[in-house]
Amino acid sequence: MTSRRKEGILLVDDDAAFRAVYTELLQGEGFTVTSAGTAEQALAAFTREASRMVVLDLMLPPSGQPEAGAALMERILSERPATKIVVVSGSGDSSFALSLVRRGAYDFLAKPVDPDVLLAVCERAAARLELEDRVTELETSLATTAREQIGLLGASPAFVEARTLAERAAPAHVPVLLTGESGTGKEVFARYLHARSPRAKKPFVAINCGALAPALLESTLFGHKRGAFTGAVADARGLFAEADGGTLFLDEIGDLELGLQVKLLRALESGEVLPVGAARPLTVDVRLLSATHRPLETMVAGKTFRDDLYWRVRGIEIALPRLADRAGDLALLAQHFINQARALVPHAAMARLSPEALRRMEAYDWPGNLRELRHEMQRALVMAAGRDEILEADLSPSLRNTTEASTSAPESPDESAPLEEKVAALERREIVQALARSNGNRSHAAARLGLSRQGLLNKMARHGLKSS
Repeated sequence: MTSRRKEGILLVDDDAAFRAVYTELLQGEGFTVTSAGTAEQALAAFTREASRMVVLDLMLPPSGQPEAGAALMERILSERPATKIVVVSGSGDSSFALSLVRRGAYDFLAKPVDPDVLLAVCERAAARLELEDRVTELETSLATTAREQIGLLGASPAFVEARTLAERAAPAHVPVLLTGESGTGKEVFARYLHARSPRAKKPFVAINCGALAPALLESTLFGHKRGAFTGAVADARGLFAEADGGTLFLDEIGDLELGLQVKLLRALESGEVLPVGAARPLTVDVRLLSATHRPLETMVAGKTFRDDLYWRVRGIEIALPRLADRAGDLALLAQHFINQARALVPHAAMARLSPEALRRMEAYDWPGNLRELRHEMQRALVMAAGRDEILEADLSPSLRNTTEASTSAPESPDESAPLEEKVAALERREIVQALARSNGNRSHAAARLGLSRQGLLNKMARHGLKSS
């Protein structure tokens, strides 16, 4: 019989002849074996070799009593509960040995140990470990899929188009630029692209470019050498090196300052990064995925984003639609978030949205997109207080106050008006619509229009719109 996998076995017995004979037997069947004659030696070997299977004689020195082996077993299981321990003892200790099986031992063998029986038990333990590994992998995969799934649910044309493009782009070693408002699921799509690429088993490393100061972001991306700057007490690899062979996701790439844009472009074109304070560059192999809610084309025109970097990161652009533009998807997504929220809310029922609540939600513009919807459904489930239906009254005030009039646009200018007046009227209308769709949030409205917040306030003042 051949072992299903080359598991490491720790063989613990104070009898050197027993250890020698059974080490040879187990190694002949493909196992790797480390032996020890005392509890101290066994603990040291267990820590050093990271064995997942142990054949343990209970009668260990210095006491020579089965309690010595039992204490070692409990110590091993406390450190690694999944370890498969086969306890070995004389026939007179069988009742004690069987009690250890109830306390976590995998099996019990009485001395003299039949070689074929020992092999069969070790094969079975190895198969069990393999099965447990597979279950863990599947659970991890399912958990990852569940986290991703919410960002991939939907049947609206705009969303299906984005998802289809992602499916086609995933296998290719080309950069992808994900665009869309905050909360539309750009990182979820990035993980989707990575998981379906040839790099899926390699690292996925993500960073928000707007979350760190430029100096810190440079060392975070490219690494640094010890002593390169104050606080650099040790070498740091950097995220490019961490993602070597895999995928690097730069969220909010539009927030990079120009100096870092130059260094990023050089790294992407050369496949090399120079850690801060280093004399020699490191070669790296990464696939770049980027995301932004900012209008990069407008930034290129305004000289705040390099055009060469823009074309380098924009290999394939995938535009993620706003939640308000995903007609028909809202009910499905809301119910998914409600089901997820049940794990967070004690005594929550299997709740559903009432027709009135859904209608009110469909009239809302969702400036925070999926992120806002998730938090809204968590809140609504709390407010429902165990009821099996979420009512309109359970929604937050911003949703309950939504009316059809709030999204209505001002009238178009008179066709006979001069061109300058038409342009001004069109600009004013776009601002009013953006504010309405953002539920009055000026930062969100500015982002929709490709303006800074102050730029929006200046235009609102120019058009006589209230800015406070």
